[in-house]
Amino acid sequence: MFRRDRPTAGPATDHTSEDRTAVPLIAAAGVSVVLDARPILDGVDLGVSPGHIVTVVGPNGAGKTTLVRVLLGLLPPSAGHVNRRPGLRVGYLPQRLSFDPVLPLTVARLMTLTVRRSRSAVLAALAETGGDHLITTPVQALSGGELQRVLLARALLREPDLLVLDEPVQGVDFTGEAELYRLIGTIRDRRGCGVLMVSHDLHVVMAATDHVVCINRHVCCAGAPAQVTRHPAYRSLFGARAAAVAVYPHHHDHTHGPGGEVVPLNPPPAAGTGG
Repeated sequence: MFRRDRPTAGPATDHTSEDRTAVPLIAAAGVSVVLDARPILDGVDLGVSPGHIVTVVGPNGAGKTTLVRVLLGLLPPSAGHVNRRPGLRVGYLPQRLSFDPVLPLTVARLMTLTVRRSRSAVLAALAETGGDHLITTPVQALSGGELQRVLLARALLREPDLLVLDEPVQGVDFTGEAELYRLIGTIRDRRGCGVLMVSHDLHVVMAATDHVVCINRHVCCAGAPAQVTRHPAYRSLFGARAAAVAVYPHHHDHTHGPGGEVVPLNPPPAAGTGG
């Protein structure tokens, strides 16, 4: 198990487990970015709590990847600020990662380019994403879906409190997209981590997330998927694509505790209590 740093309450504060779980792992408050005198983001608020999947959607040029860079500390905001839990561990799957076609690079080597881990740890991370059989495969020989599974496993090697996934299903066919989104949900349930996704795959992602933030430089609308898909701003941005999106609600039989652990909503009765 990995250690989680949790904020400590002040002397006059009595937080319940639900309260602590709601405290974001990372939160942007009024974040604005201006580059070369051009506004990229304007007053964006966003937070990700343990055990929650938050997805950022928006048209091309809306500032989605810029927002991710600000959240990761790779780009300072022009205004506003980002709060991160102390000791926060982040696993990041970037939008684009190119490889030299003549460079001899196996999956095993890719997994440990920026982090030192044992082969057993690498195999365990790959097994979690269904890619352990690929460990000796040249990266250049991977299909789109295989590469995304490997990159997701690479992010998991950091034992993250927060997974940041920028277009995690790019280069993957429709069936593979649905499988990857289910996998991301399974990882969230198993690890109790928060997940921040950036996606344009409206037809699948809306059924695979808990909270949606729709941006077009500013936050146009935010909320549960069913609410966002009915919002006029969302429909104005995506037009016919928005109308074609059907949200299939997913019901969980659990919630998450203060460390992200799974807590059954209807636990079985204790032995000897009848029922």
